Amino acid sequence: MKRICVFCGSSKGRRQEYATAAQELAQAMVERGIDLVYGGASIGIMGAVADAVLDAGGKVYGVIPEHLQNYEIGHTNLTELFIVADMHERKAKMADLADGFIAMPGGIGTLEELIEICTWQQLALHNKPCAMLNVCGYFDKLSEFLLHCEQEGFLLEEHRLNLLSQPQPAALLDVMQAYIDNAGEQVLKIPDQ
Repeated sequence: MKRICVFCGSSKGRRQEYATAAQELAQAMVERGIDLVYGGASIGIMGAVADAVLDAGGKVYGVIPEHLQNYEIGHTNLTELFIVADMHERKAKMADLADGFIAMPGGIGTLEELIEICTWQQLALHNKPCAMLNVCGYFDKLSEFLLHCEQEGFLLEEHRLNLLSQPQPAALLDVMQAYIDNAGEQVLKIPDQ
């Protein structure tokens, strides 16, 4: 993995652990020579992870839609900032730049980005690892819901298990690398009717 796209909130959230995890993830990425791709903002968890990668000597590539450039306070000190036309172009550009994807705590936008990139993986549009940094159990309920989807016949177990999850950044990077090392050709599989 050369670049990882991190989906995360433009808010800081209520717990200090979220910002701490952003710093720890940044450090672990830089130690492994992995660059950051993210949404381009200077605020919230987004800003925290970008600043931490930059502070550790890593490279950061931001992608921000033109209409959010001022609203999200686009980061001005990145390795490169791509200003794109809209949210669809943003997600496509981040996906093109990245070798894997990590969701950190965030809101609906973060969840939407994570679910869409997992859908693209399920549809064999890419075979890059998709993961959640499950800080303080933040994604436990989502994992439970995805298991419910499987139990109700709307999601295959292998597709659910393709969404990797760990509570610690270094362990998450390890399972993402193992996914890359062991991934074969992905075939589109549809649940039985």
